[in-house]
Amino acid sequence: MSGNMNLTLKVWRQKNATEKGKFVTYKADDISPDMSFLEMLDVVNERLVKKKEDPIHFDHDCREGICGMCSLYINGRPHGPKRAITTCQLHMRSFHDGETITIEPWRATAFPVIKDLAVDRSAFDRIQQAGGYVSVNTGGVPDANEIAIPKVIADEAFNSATCIQCGACVAACKNASASLFVSAKISQLALLPQGQPERYRRVQAMVAQMDEEGFGNCTNTGACEIECPKEISLTNINRMRRDFYNAKFFKEEEIN
Repeated sequence: MSGNMNLTLKVWRQKNATEKGKFVTYKADDISPDMSFLEMLDVVNERLVKKKEDPIHFDHDCREGICGMCSLYINGRPHGPKRAITTCQLHMRSFHDGETITIEPWRATAFPVIKDLAVDRSAFDRIQQAGGYVSVNTGGVPDANEIAIPKVIADEAFNSATCIQCGACVAACKNASASLFVSAKISQLALLPQGQPERYRRVQAMVAQMDEEGFGNCTNTGACEIECPKEISLTNINRMRRDFYNAKFFKEEEIN
């Protein structure tokens, strides 16, 4: 016996954001358990193309769990059944021969469907542009050790910065909240000395943009932290809220 699997896929197919979509069933036969999930979809698409059918559209890029492009809702969970990995790091040995796998796109008003399983996540880019930067003086490059930063603070900032902007937190949240993503991007700068000049303007601007994009409100269910492939902590949301309240009560600035 080869040890390969025969699977049934129920895949969401949708031409664009305005047309109605539906699940379409495909057979994925003779699939190696050593394939990644995206490699399995590649095989299915090759077979569809040979039959002159439209291949399944999905986002992907680095396939190393770094870029954040892969974004599949697999059997009711963002990135599939394993924790702390992205879809491209999920292997078919996580499934069983004869299993039916349901594959959907991220579902959120702020993530409109482009086609099939690919969604538009440019809302994240606009939130970043609203405040995800620091001011620096031009001139010579400062010495790396000029500003001393305690290791515990540096580690916390680094952990926040590991967010890959995939959107799993939004897909997992019943409210489609982007609070984990936004708070991580705020924290990675707010924790460091270089991020202090814009600290309170930043949190106001990025939260305002998050609301404008149509993301829901956070109700602390914790699903985002559980499904985050980089295990970003909910403490970032607490930090964001604290800075936001401080900004509104004591340091409010014009952000338009």
